[in-house]
This record gives sequence, structure tokens and C-alpha cells, in this order.
Amino acid sequence: MVLSSPYLSLARHSGVGGSGGATAAAASVVLLPRTLRRLPSHPRPPLRDNSSTKTFPCFKPYPLRPALDRRHLPLATLSSSFSGADGGPKPVVEANTEEGEELPELAKAFHISSRTASAVCILIAFAALTLPLAMRSLGQAADLKTKALSYLTLLSGFYMAWNIGANDVANAMGTSVGSGALTLRQAVMTAAVLEFTGALLMGTHVTNTMQKGILVASVFQGKDTLLFAGLLSSLAAAGTWLQVASFYGWPVSTTHCIVGAMVGFGLVYGGIGAVFWSSLARVISSWIISPVIGAAASFIVYKGIRRFVYSAPNPGQAAAAAAPIAVFMGVTGISFAALPLSKSFPVALVQALACGTAGAIIVSRVIHKQLGHLITSEAEKTTTSEKPHLEHIGFLTNIAGPTGAQLEIVYGVFGYMQVLSACFMSFAHGGNDVSNAIGPLAAALSILQGGASGAEIVIPTDVLAWGGFGIVAGLMIWGYRVIATIGKKITELTPTRGFAAEFAAASVVLVASKLGLPISATHTLVGAVMGVGFARGLNSVRAETVREIVTSWAVTIPVGAVLSVFYTWISTKLLSFLI
Repeated sequence: MVLSSPYLSLARHSGVGGSGGATAAAASVVLLPRTLRRLPSHPRPPLRDNSSTKTFPCFKPYPLRPALDRRHLPLATLSSSFSGADGGPKPVVEANTEEGEELPELAKAFHISSRTASAVCILIAFAALTLPLAMRSLGQAADLKTKALSYLTLLSGFYMAWNIGANDVANAMGTSVGSGALTLRQAVMTAAVLEFTGALLMGTHVTNTMQKGILVASVFQGKDTLLFAGLLSSLAAAGTWLQVASFYGWPVSTTHCIVGAMVGFGLVYGGIGAVFWSSLARVISSWIISPVIGAAASFIVYKGIRRFVYSAPNPGQAAAAAAPIAVFMGVTGISFAALPLSKSFPVALVQALACGTAGAIIVSRVIHKQLGHLITSEAEKTTTSEKPHLEHIGFLTNIAGPTGAQLEIVYGVFGYMQVLSACFMSFAHGGNDVSNAIGPLAAALSILQGGASGAEIVIPTDVLAWGGFGIVAGLMIWGYRVIATIGKKITELTPTRGFAAEFAAASVVLVASKLGLPISATHTLVGAVMGVGFARGLNSVRAETVREIVTSWAVTIPVGAVLSVFYTWISTKLLSFLI
């Protein structure tokens, strides 16, 4: 199934594509919430684009013309779609609530009733408490005491995975929601499916008790009880700090959380020699390397879009031509670096190029099928007298963007591209970061079942699925908090800005991972969003939000270490009475 961007709906409702467009339009009306179908159509005062003297009507929900009727666009699109060429003001669409009714934040975020929000939370809590009873890992316990400890271990892993979902999933979906390419509800449902699938299918099946090469295994030989307490406490400590950060909407690195927790445990209970300090130095260096490289890359990508797309005689046509190139580069890089189809370099390269070519062809056909007639009609309106003198425009020149139908085409193309990149990042995140919760969990279960500390441990499929469920649960209940920070509080995003940030962040993480450079995906994406803001001017980035985020990064490892030591002290006292 191919997800379509809300921005492409303008072609469906304009009759592009014959009867197929009419069918899609009819289907979309059926799927729309009832409130959107009843939106009034009386005119509103016009908005003025800052980058042009041309005015255009407000889209809430004034129909510009039959070809660009916005009454069927999703709610997020209504709030950000037609704001001018990356610079105009945006009207605010407020959720309809009954007078005098104070809705919970979850209900407000997803535009649902408080009763529905409560039911979702209760169902998730019930599943979290009962599903471990049916898991094979719990059934393998020899006695009742071991079963109780295994149950507690599974709950600790779920708690960590829940907080990963609440905080880290914003890496994939935050910019898409902020730009309006996806509504919050669409983003959460899409990420839920892809995160769980990625965790189950791509999650690592082999781990080691000493996670991330941070602790020296030989120091804890013969100290299984202490190591079990430390692993459990590390999960609880990392989860606690992630929960605090998620509450305030701070995007922090889950890897740094678990690393800080394990460093604190190893340092206090194993001594200085229990920690690989070189590995810790690489992690700390990523605080600077990741955001700086991410900001530089997104700055270049966004300036390139403005230089080669916005300044083109036909920006919509230029965007449609640039999209397959971006897809080719992205799919080729992903296929070669992250998902090599062969161990032979020449064969892997050829296969990656073939995958990139296939992806580019598919995207090109989809875009021209959805927007082809509109692109052609706009191209016919372009005269040679309107062509700018491209040779006098520099790469860093502040170029005014397109307006009207041209802007809609550009946003349609890049909105669709952003949805595709968000889907891949969500799938990859589920496969990669689930190990932060499941690795220590599997190691603790192995110790309970008599496994040797420091040995390789095979992670059962049901434990991987358990971690995926935890990520989805956290995303659904609290994910909107950090998504709001990434998508709206750092700088104002549109489909072009959101795509620039996402594409740059994904490229940097991919290349850095292949070269072995210390990179944090969270820090890279935050830096990329800031880089897009810097491309529009220093005042476009909210300094207060950036200060809060950077401060939360700096204290992540120390706070995780302190909490881990405290929890380990408590857990060792409790275990001394049980074991």
C-alpha cells in the first residue's frame, strides 16, 4: 500500500486523471471526519504572502476555485498548506470542543473524546500487565520466584520501550506533522504499524550482556545477582529520564540514556576499570558532531531547493523533476549502506543502483499521474518574458518562492516525498532503537535462566514483539509532546523545509553509520531542523527552545548515571531478601 500525501489531494479533486480522480475524491469524502465534511464555504479575508505582492484567499475553508478546493484536505493541511512561499502567515484551526468541557491533553491532541482517550489508556495498561503472562520467556522460569522476577524484568523492558516510543519516534514523524504533510493521527497510526514491523523484522536477534561496548564483561564475572540488578536498574533509570524529557517535550537520545545509566552502574559497582572510557568519549563527542553536521547538511539542501526549484521558470515542474533524483539517491544509499543485498561489493552496488532506479521511476510516475495535468497547464502559462536571470542568482541568495497553483504543486511533491522518508525512518527506527530496551531485558532474562554473563544471547521473537508493542504504546499516549517540539517549536516548517531537514538528517546518519562516526539520530535531526531555520535567518529559530533542548542533552548521561546507581542500591537490597 502506498501512502499518499494530503497535498496530492488537490489533483484528485480537480478531476486530474479522469474517472480515477473522481473515484479517489469520493472515497476521501467517505473517510473524512464528519466535521470536515460540514465545513462552511463562505469567503474569508485574504492573506498576503510576505514574499510577493500577490494576495490569495484564506483556505479556512474558502474554495479558491474548483481545481484547488481544500474542503477535503486533512486538518493538518488546513493549518499549513497554503501559507505562501515558505514565509506567509498561517491561520490557526482550533479543535471544536463542547462549551465548558476540559479535555485531557491526549484527547485534544487527537481530537477525540475524553472517554475514548481513557479507554485507550486503560486497554494499553491492561495489555501491558497481562501479555507477559502468556510469553514463552516467562513460562521457561523454573520456580515461582524466578517467574516473579522475570515478570518484573519484562515490565521494566516495556517501560523503557514505552518511553522510547514517547520520545524517539518524533525523529521520524515530527517534521511531517509540523509541515502539515501528515496529520498527528495519520502520523501516529502510520508510525505505529511501521515501528512495530521494524522492531519485529529488523530488530537484532543477537545481543551481549555488556550493551554498546560500554562495560567490561570480565569485571562482573561471578556477580550475576549484582549484574541482574544493574541491568534492571539501568532500564528503569533510562526510562525515568526519558519520561521526564518527554513530559516537557525535550527530544533526547535514548542511546545516551541507556549508556549513561550503565556507566553509572559500572563505575560505582565495578570501579573505573569497568567502563570503556573511549566508547564514552565517542558518545559525548556526538553531542557536538551530530547537530553541527545535521544543520550544515539541511542548510545546503534547503538552499538548493530554493535556488534550483523556487527560482525556476516553472517551480512545479522543477520540483517534479527533482523528486525522482532525491529518491534515487536515497534508495540507492539505503540499499547499499543499511540493507545490502549481497556481501560482494560490485554485486551490492549494482543491486543498490537498480533499486534506486526503480524507486525513482515509480515516484516519477506517481507524481505525474497525480499532478501531471496541473503541471502541464501551469507550464503553458509560463512565458519567456517571465524567466528569471538564473546566472545572476547566487546559491545563498534569498529567493522569493512561488505562489498560487505553483506553490500547491511544489508542496504536493515535497509533501509526498516527506511522507515516504518519514515511513522509512520510522521503520528503520523500530529495528534499530528497540535494542536499547530489549538488549538489557534479554540479558537480564538470560541471567535468571542461568546464562553466562558476557556471552552472546539470542533474543526470542516474542521479546522483540514485546519491545515493539512498548514503542507503539508510548507513541500513542505521549508521542505528540516531542512531535510538537520537533515540528513546531524550533522553527516553522513547511513541506519543503520538512523534507530538507528529514532528507539531510537521514543522509548524515546513513553515511556516518557506514563510516563508524559517533552520531546520534535525535541530535542530527534537531540540528537539521535548526539548519533549515538558519537558512531563513537567525531570527527564524526559537532560541529558548534550543537552549532547553541542549541543556537536556548535556544532563542526559549524568542524570541517567545517578538514577541507575540509586535504583541499583534499592534493587540489591530487595534482591538480598528474595534470593
